Amino acid sequence: MTENDQKQLGKTLWNIADQLRGSMNADDFRDYMLSFLFLRYLSDNYEQAAKRELGADYPDANAIGNGGKTPLSVWYADNAADVVDFEKQMRRKVHYVIEPPYLWGSIAHLAKTQSDKLLGTLQQGFRYIEEESFQSNFQGLFSEINLASDKLGRKYEDRNAKLCSIISELARGMALFSTDTDTLGDAYEYLIGQFAAGSGKKAGEFYTPQRISDILSAIVTLDGHAPEEGPRKKLESVFDFACGSGSLLLNIRHRMKEAGGSIGKIYGQEYNVTTYNLARMNMLLHGVKDTEFEIYHGDTLANSWDFLRETNPAKKPQFDAVVANPPFSYRWDLGDTMSEDMRFKNHGVAPKSAADFAFLLHGLHYLKDDGVMAIILPHGVLFRGGAEARIRQKLLKDGHIDTVIGLPANLFYSTGIPVCILVLKKCKKPNDVLFINAAELFEKGKRQNQLTETHIGKIIDTYQFRKEEARYARRVSMEEIEKNDFNLNISRYVSTAVAEEEIDLADVHRQLVDIEKDIVKAKDKHNAFLRELGLPPLP
Repeated sequence: MTENDQKQLGKTLWNIADQLRGSMNADDFRDYMLSFLFLRYLSDNYEQAAKRELGADYPDANAIGNGGKTPLSVWYADNAADVVDFEKQMRRKVHYVIEPPYLWGSIAHLAKTQSDKLLGTLQQGFRYIEEESFQSNFQGLFSEINLASDKLGRKYEDRNAKLCSIISELARGMALFSTDTDTLGDAYEYLIGQFAAGSGKKAGEFYTPQRISDILSAIVTLDGHAPEEGPRKKLESVFDFACGSGSLLLNIRHRMKEAGGSIGKIYGQEYNVTTYNLARMNMLLHGVKDTEFEIYHGDTLANSWDFLRETNPAKKPQFDAVVANPPFSYRWDLGDTMSEDMRFKNHGVAPKSAADFAFLLHGLHYLKDDGVMAIILPHGVLFRGGAEARIRQKLLKDGHIDTVIGLPANLFYSTGIPVCILVLKKCKKPNDVLFINAAELFEKGKRQNQLTETHIGKIIDTYQFRKEEARYARRVSMEEIEKNDFNLNISRYVSTAVAEEEIDLADVHRQLVDIEKDIVKAKDKHNAFLRELGLPPLP
């Protein structure tokens, strides 16, 4: 499927969403839309795997007719004694099972025929997928999809009719396109982006713009000790402790595979339950098996994930790559015990008014010695005083801050402020900090400024080879940074201002003298003409 077709599918689905949601809030409708897209993917993937497994025994779809039966429902009816063994095989190969009544084809048929059983079947199907489909625990996966909501209609019949129209339109729209894994995954990402564009500040809870995600994923997939050597061959583990819908983690996975490398397990943590469910769906929808990722619902700052709270240093989880786009300058207060928390003990505790450094130190704590961390933060972390200045100084003295990248303003849906990317390492080689001032690399868009592929390529290339360029990038020694009281304000080291041309005063004086002489000559000539005319000369 071409890139244009993928975009067209995304646009088709978005138009359906825009047309059908009526008075429903876009954020609420998003959850219905994306859940149905997810069900379509699970069903297609399962039926394709079943067809491979059953081979010649798989019923011919054309021979069944259009009575609403799917090939798999026919096979189940004709082979009841073999169903248990078949499902065991499917759990082994595709890691989940969906019974025929809950497959998208069956659901779409109920919607098309305006069946009054659609709503009840959907409720049973969602419950089945959460509790029985997967070997892993996917409890609450559809918890935000309230099929009994008054937003769908006041009476059962109204809600059922509304769902029939939504699913029928989705089925019609998607029938026009190929729906392989990558295509549906891209459509899901497109819709998340479109819903984010309409969500304003709330978008920051679940969406990192794709181009910024590209920069972070490129940085952490390069070799930690020697990025100039190119991408790593393998990432054993990657962690995003504010993972939103999981698109940044998926970007890293895609980049590794595209470069011919391999990736181990993906770990994410998300505090917002709606977004947490989006992330789990997003992983599965992009073909990541349930055994290949773990997303945890909980508070990162409180370190609520038991997996991370291992006190034995030998067993403490650590990751090859850590990425994050946490909420900016988030207010937090977890009491006085934080100073003894292992994550903050050596550096200090971030102020209650801004948790930016608390998020950063959390990620750094779980980074491997040869790992790379890239985090998006507001510019204030570079120069604010007090506790943040002390944390910044300690990080610099310990050699953990490798690169500071300043990005243009108005790149995010949730805020117009310019942000920066901090690249951190536990054992970096250069005894300097690379500053990249990319504040002027953008194309102006309707709502947001945009980074082009050329802009991204330049940033990554500058980081990878530690290049220097006037008014763009510079390697700054620790001595110079220390003289500036460990202030990392980018413009202090790399100013984009064009220097005014130096003025040669002696040359200017000569020019003025010459002008004066020319004025005297012109005046004498002019007076000569006046005398010839019998007029008085100028004084």
